Amino acid sequence: MYLYTAMVGIDIGSKTIKIVEVEKEGGIFSLTASGVVGYSGITVDKMIDDKEMASLGQVIKKLHAEAGISSKDVVISIPEPLVFTRTISFPLLTDTEIASAVKWEAEQYIPIPVSEAIIQHTILQRNETSSPPGVLVLLVAAPRTVVEKYVKVIQFAGLTPIAIETELVALARSLAPSDKTVLLVDMGAISTNIAIVNKGMLSFSRSIPTAGEALTRAVTQGLAINAQQAEEYKKTYGLEAGQLEGKIKNVLDPVMRLIADEIKKAVNYYLQEEKGETPGALIVSGGTSGMPEVISTLTKLLGLEVLVGNPFSRIKVDPETAKKLAPYAPLYGVAAGLALRE
Repeated sequence: MYLYTAMVGIDIGSKTIKIVEVEKEGGIFSLTASGVVGYSGITVDKMIDDKEMASLGQVIKKLHAEAGISSKDVVISIPEPLVFTRTISFPLLTDTEIASAVKWEAEQYIPIPVSEAIIQHTILQRNETSSPPGVLVLLVAAPRTVVEKYVKVIQFAGLTPIAIETELVALARSLAPSDKTVLLVDMGAISTNIAIVNKGMLSFSRSIPTAGEALTRAVTQGLAINAQQAEEYKKTYGLEAGQLEGKIKNVLDPVMRLIADEIKKAVNYYLQEEKGETPGALIVSGGTSGMPEVISTLTKLLGLEVLVGNPFSRIKVDPETAKKLAPYAPLYGVAAGLALRE
């Protein structure tokens, strides 16, 4: 007899909240419920009182109920720009020795006092045959105050946070193949998060503050129109040269070039400093990745195969639900990855 286990992931973005519940039967994950809701206001890290957190908690509580989620135990993510991620090389130490060494090493790698941070690490590789032999470790740290705010928001929603991850760790789980090195680019509203994932393990990450809102601003300023209209134009016409005499494309192009340049810099740093393997493809996700002609533009600018990530590739979804979810799929990458955490 198989044991059914329901797992829930909640991704609190800067403009939308996504929730995904999966059930595991044997080795197969099935989607049991999902939902997305837009919200306006300040982001969790900027909240200073319980009233603001309780208000967002109510939005999440409503989404949880309306989506028909059964479990109250949830896994949540911390936005990438609020997290410090580094890979560190150690001599060939035992797991216990690495755990204590990470605490000492963290001081020089994170820009806040260790006492004010929550620190986790993952062993990426053990190179026993390299010269010298060593261990590659991924260090992740987040300010304790930020983590506590996210926990509080979830508790105000009447839910129990059982684990917290970074967005890119979750995204690697839902989108990255387990046998290749790929580049993940998550294009949200406020930030574009870049990751290099080697055989399913996050090996490198970087976050840049240029994303959907920067693209909307470019349209607002370039065409002298209001932000709401600019947002509509961006979503409808995107980077299509044949639309509106290419006016939208012309104002968006410089921002896309800036994002592409940052992706190139991240890859070059990874290849030179981390001596990693060259990514064979780029997988995109996030709301902004749904803009017309993003894929062809990135392909041209980067000279890489660019694919749209399918957050439900490891999850069984019934055909009717899959059809309904298709237009929103780019939004669900992080939430699906969180729900798949075992």
